[in-house]
Amino acid sequence: MDGVTTGVRATARIVARDDGRGGTSLPVLAGEGPLALRRTRARGTEARVMLVGAMSGPLGGDHFTVEATVGSGALLRTGSAAATLALPGQAKGEARYDVRLDVAAGGELHWLPEQLISAKGSELSVSTRIDLAPGARLVYREEQVLGRFGEQPGRLTSRLTVRLAGRPLLDQEVACGPGAPGGWDGPAVLAGHRAMGQLLVVGPEFDTRPAEARMLGEGAALTPLAGPGVLVTAVAPDALRLRRVLNEALEKLT
Repeated sequence: MDGVTTGVRATARIVARDDGRGGTSLPVLAGEGPLALRRTRARGTEARVMLVGAMSGPLGGDHFTVEATVGSGALLRTGSAAATLALPGQAKGEARYDVRLDVAAGGELHWLPEQLISAKGSELSVSTRIDLAPGARLVYREEQVLGRFGEQPGRLTSRLTVRLAGRPLLDQEVACGPGAPGGWDGPAVLAGHRAMGQLLVVGPEFDTRPAEARMLGEGAALTPLAGPGVLVTAVAPDALRLRRVLNEALEKLT
């Protein structure tokens, strides 16, 4: 043994299908290591799944992957039991957290996890790729908090890529913390705030009723996309106020 410490590799997979009886079945619900999945009580036609972290992390060197596939006629609502806390680890190098979501025509996915907290000394790269078929519906929320209370943040890079019918609908990346390109904490980006988030809503109703760009109070804006969807971006002093802004936006859009 050479004493080299490697990170944890773990994958969680969800497959949601129309059960043919007016509900949604989960033929695949599989997690491993720190990524545990639990089915919870649902309402109506939907299935609900909770991602439960069985360990701390991601730590340095870890690589977590979460995949969800929603078939035609299925409705899946996914959340997490607690915030994800990125921490420094014994293994060198950054941690990776990949999310891969696929929604078929007539399927609907609500992806609503708790916040991601970038703790001091951590290095995390988040990559989210969403593939939507024409007629798919999506409600996607992400929230990121830079540092715990009174703490400087770690380095966080996050990329969100959304494709509709194989064509780009949204592709953006943000980098914050030590080592990030200059200006991330300036007036054009976070302006001194420590919580940032976005809400993406996609559905065929936006083809006939496009949204108009507008401000949603201080620190939040709604932007129509070049396709059937809208993006709400927000910054706030803390996670509580960020969630309040995004919840108010979601109520107006759904």
